[in-house]
Amino acid sequence: MDATKLTSEQLRQRVLSHTEEDGRLKNAIFDIDARAAAILSRRHQISKNFGFTSMLSFSTTVLVSWQAFAVTFQGGLVNGGPSTLVYGLIFSFFGSLATAASLAEMASMSPTSGGQYHWVALLAPRRSSILFSWFAGWITAFTRVAVTASVAFLAATMIQGLIILNYSDTYEPQQWHGTLLYWAVTLAIVFVNIFGIRIFPYLETLALILHVIFFFCILVPLVHLAPRSSADFVFRSFENNGGWHSDGVSWCIGLLTSTYSFSGVDGVSHMAEEVDNAAVVVPRTMIWSIIVSGILCFGISIAILFCIGDVEAALNSPTGFPIIEIFFNATKSYAATNAMVSALIISFFFSALGLLASGSRLIWAFARDDGLPFPRYFSHVDSRFGIPVRAILWSSVIIVILGLINLGSTTAFNALVSLALLGQYTTYMLPTIFILARRLFLAKNIPFGPWELGRWGVPINLFTIAFSCITIGFNVLPPYFPVTATNMNYAGVVFGAALIICGILWFWMGQKHYAGPIKEVMENGNVRSALLNREAELEVTNGTDRSKQTVV
Repeated sequence: MDATKLTSEQLRQRVLSHTEEDGRLKNAIFDIDARAAAILSRRHQISKNFGFTSMLSFSTTVLVSWQAFAVTFQGGLVNGGPSTLVYGLIFSFFGSLATAASLAEMASMSPTSGGQYHWVALLAPRRSSILFSWFAGWITAFTRVAVTASVAFLAATMIQGLIILNYSDTYEPQQWHGTLLYWAVTLAIVFVNIFGIRIFPYLETLALILHVIFFFCILVPLVHLAPRSSADFVFRSFENNGGWHSDGVSWCIGLLTSTYSFSGVDGVSHMAEEVDNAAVVVPRTMIWSIIVSGILCFGISIAILFCIGDVEAALNSPTGFPIIEIFFNATKSYAATNAMVSALIISFFFSALGLLASGSRLIWAFARDDGLPFPRYFSHVDSRFGIPVRAILWSSVIIVILGLINLGSTTAFNALVSLALLGQYTTYMLPTIFILARRLFLAKNIPFGPWELGRWGVPINLFTIAFSCITIGFNVLPPYFPVTATNMNYAGVVFGAALIICGILWFWMGQKHYAGPIKEVMENGNVRSALLNREAELEVTNGTDRSKQTVV
């Protein structure tokens, strides 16, 4: 039977049939099959709550693409202008779609909460798989927390922006006001993640419905009431107001605005162990969420550019958000502006809700694989809720602590959350490199899942790597030139510090205790014992969890 078409159970039986009496593999050619079987054997420890509809809702609302574009487009307007926001958005869409396809194929092979660090453990060369998996796990964990913090911060500061708009004569904004609102948003999403878990799939479905309704509720009045820009401005103008001597560099820096709008497609993969038929459902939702987000994002981009009005007034809005100024300039109404901005805030709240869930599942999985300190404590699944409550609370504590940084310096906080884009694409590129290498040199030794790229695998993987390199390379550059302490982009510094911390942790605890999701295979080679022991554990776990399943 072709190894690339085996189900997880068939793969497991294949590995067991090729082991010696002592449990070791008869032939090293089955090493990657053994790794895949070991990773897949770690599933089904959390109750299943999600089906295709709720997962599509989850993935699309976590991306929150058109809303993110609406509140961050000013970066592209400064560097590249409308050219970047139209044609750069199209390029980012196809780059993000290729990235989603590459990750979806790996998610089909290994539909587990570990995501990138599991895929690296599966596909990397045997000698370096544990080390690369360690770094992928920690970087992904840092990134998921940073992404959640950035979205919660956007929701909080937009609330503050509305206060500035409505009480401009009496309200004096302070940084600590934004931090308190940020903590309030964090507390709310923690509460819903824990106590609302039974209705969580329904909340995600509601979020997708609102995601689409809000789009038209904003688009229609904006297009109907706002002053019109010319078609030449929208489709032919280019701006380089960042001070860069090269227009090409300026355009690529502005491109990051569009790329940020599609980032986070891996979020759904970390929920895989709570999804029925995850090897098929998760890849499909990753692709469809990018397609839906791309259509809506392009629509809002064209609408904003045609309805922007006075560009300088928008960019210098006292609220801190040009989109609030654009809404008010179009409607001339505080009530209408409040309603339109509130729609964006609600969308960001739902996104932060899903991001916390996704990030906590990753941290839970990493602890389960001995990647974190106190692994038994953080890998605990609460018997009442059927979810890793301790991982949720630990993620929330880190997010709250990050808010303290904003009290001292917004620049420092922004540098920290900028790790989101840099870290994400690093962890996207790493497993893609490994699967591409296996395609080129060991094509017959990849345990594909039911969703695969086939002959398009090589070009799509190559485009993913190229797009990731562009994103990573230009993400470390400052948006303005000359560079000052205020406008400096500290993303590269923060990311470098994160890598150093990962290295220190590796020498302190990783090399002694971590063997990844393939611990039994890598440490002593006793594959048979590892798989049979996991089967016995799962019989007990699955018997307990069946009563908690609510698939939507």
